[in-house]
Amino acid sequence: MFEDVLKEAEVRMSKAVEALREDLMAIRTGRASPALVERLRVDYYGTPTPLNQIAAISAPEPRLLVIRPWDPSSIGEIEKAILKSELGLTPNNDGVVIRLSIPRLTEERRKELSKVVARRVEEGHIAVRNIRRDAQEDLRDLQKEKLITEDEFFEARDELQKIHDKYIALMDEIGKAKQQEILEI
Repeated sequence: MFEDVLKEAEVRMSKAVEALREDLMAIRTGRASPALVERLRVDYYGTPTPLNQIAAISAPEPRLLVIRPWDPSSIGEIEKAILKSELGLTPNNDGVVIRLSIPRLTEERRKELSKVVARRVEEGHIAVRNIRRDAQEDLRDLQKEKLITEDEFFEARDELQKIHDKYIALMDEIGKAKQQEILEI
């Protein structure tokens, strides 16, 4: 009975880790990567749309991204979205494509981005803790309804804590790797 609660909690925690991984891919490290801008929301005919759904994004050079919108009239909106983002990049457009030159990161900007990574990792920790709390409430409900014994409740709670610790450690590992990537020159 309590195994279902633990499985559901583990699935939700793994999704939180995956969300963190995708979120950190959008933080620039000095190298051009389409992942940097593909989830950027662009106001496309009044609807916030991910950039990768309205344009082709490529990295022809290590420090250059080229965004080729399928609808040339959306270039202005794409530029606005890039300027409003926390990427710190200035788009250049020639009417057909947008070029994003990725400058070398200054030491100050590296530290700033490192703090952003730490904040996002902490947000991930909070998500995992909330999932643990929800699962503990579900276990308490099962115990109150006499569907599991007190021993099973404590056993499940200990197992839940182990799962929680595993995913928190995984998030820390992902965060440290991203910070090292940002801080390397």
